[in-house]
Amino acid sequence: MRCPFCTHESSQVKDSRPSEDGAAIRRRRQCEGCGARFTTFERVQLRDLTVVKKDGKREPFEQAKLIAAIGHSCRKRDISEGQIERLVNSIQRQLETQGDEVKAQAIGEAVMDGLKALDSVAYIRFASVYRDFKEAGDFAEIAGSVDDE
Repeated sequence: MRCPFCTHESSQVKDSRPSEDGAAIRRRRQCEGCGARFTTFERVQLRDLTVVKKDGKREPFEQAKLIAAIGHSCRKRDISEGQIERLVNSIQRQLETQGDEVKAQAIGEAVMDGLKALDSVAYIRFASVYRDFKEAGDFAEIAGSVDDE
């Protein structure tokens, strides 16, 4: 593993432990060149996902985009980073079982399902952007669907 500080080609693993409920391995490494320590994560990736956008464009799936979108919806809510990471990992594993290409709509629906179970306010916030709410009635309709369950 290349050192992120000095770009030396070799580093030594000092500590390894499971992370993300066993879905990843966290490794503490030390650069053999400069001695700096850094952390890496190793995750199982079933396949490289390609997202098919509404307009037909294709782009690689980026976990960071999903984390950011969910993070915006969960801002100032009592939701930990760990809960968001577990949700994102769950969604990603679900998508990887569906094939190499996944529609952006399927990602949005999976996020909505996950947020609905996690936090109703975060669910409504995400829905307002994802479904492009135009008026207050749209909020009332989605809030009513949360109350029904």
